[in-house]
Amino acid sequence: MRIFFVNRFFFPDHSATSQILSDLASFLAARGHQVTVITSRQRYDAPDALLPTEDDWGGIRVSRVWTSRFGRGFLPGRALDYLTFYLSAAWRLLRLVQPGDLVVAKTDPPLISLVAAWVCGVRGARLVNWLQDLFPEVASALNVSLAQGPAGRVLARLRDRSLHRAAMNVAIGEGMRRRLLKLGMDAERVRVIHNWADEQRIRPLAPAQNPLRREWGLADTFVVGYSGNLGRAHEYQTLLAAARVLRDQDDILFLLIGGGASMDALRAEARAQGIENLRFQPYQPRERLAESLAVPDVHLVVLRPAMEGLIVPSKLYGILAAGRPTLFVGSRDGEVARLLAAGDAGLSVSVGDGKGLAEAILKLRGDVALRERLGRNARRLCEERFARQAALQRWEQVLAEAAG
Repeated sequence: MRIFFVNRFFFPDHSATSQILSDLASFLAARGHQVTVITSRQRYDAPDALLPTEDDWGGIRVSRVWTSRFGRGFLPGRALDYLTFYLSAAWRLLRLVQPGDLVVAKTDPPLISLVAAWVCGVRGARLVNWLQDLFPEVASALNVSLAQGPAGRVLARLRDRSLHRAAMNVAIGEGMRRRLLKLGMDAERVRVIHNWADEQRIRPLAPAQNPLRREWGLADTFVVGYSGNLGRAHEYQTLLAAARVLRDQDDILFLLIGGGASMDALRAEARAQGIENLRFQPYQPRERLAESLAVPDVHLVVLRPAMEGLIVPSKLYGILAAGRPTLFVGSRDGEVARLLAAGDAGLSVSVGDGKGLAEAILKLRGDVALRERLGRNARRLCEERFARQAALQRWEQVLAEAAG
């Protein structure tokens, strides 16, 4: 198969969508498929990066197009980054795609499926939508005015048209699949393939054997971790309230590793309130991800309830692979909460229940046997349901279906 992926970020970028795309593209290339990735020259947290315009990575053709470089912090600038990527990616696809090819459109930038569907129609190719989220519903839930009212309805209709025209739509969770079916999508052209972590590289690691934990001076600390992007979809006031409740517990530390639109706001609020049991570290390179995910004794995953069925937090899969319990802050009836309960791999608290989160942390700190049981179950859940190789093989099958 000749397969074209379209996403703003790709290797060596460290963002979640980049890493899983890099995994899949590499697997397919190794299987003998001809793989091309249309992406930008930017990195997720470095808009001024200028990666090579044309590259070969492990047999994958990487074609990086020109875009503006305002970055994520300035919304009008981000919109211009999106627009220039749409135009550049469309032009590059038109030049490269041939009849019968597969074009796999992710969802960064939002609505790139509209561009991909148009190109596929012009060139006689087949479209596969890889839905990491549902836009404009995500933006509407976050009160972005452009995605609400008549404008939001127009965007949703355009998006739906691109989904109906696709040979296959791949959702990353059952909640998202149900939403797609409610939108009238043909069930025969909707598949669920969860995101994944590399469980061979990320394995349970005892605190005493973790060099990164020693480097960060956390040998005798109970660490509550948050790893990855802290964005607008990820509520943090509950975390902050729990940190305030536990501020006098000298052996408990909240460790936040990563970045995102809300990370600076959390840091500023903690400083203003005199909450000192939070520590921040930047994103860690992928070769140290196993150590980084093993630093916390328990991990936090947070998701606003309005995001249920629109997003599935990718960080969950790395936590499961690392064999650590998850403390989920979000809807107690949501997909993540049900998954953790069914697998006995973590605990859930409602958004706004800072006291409940603090109590759950104290419970896990004081009960080593409970922590170990939840951690073992987390690793088992990863191996049985979210193994990387199984997901990659499933992707190859779905692409073969889409190719007819």
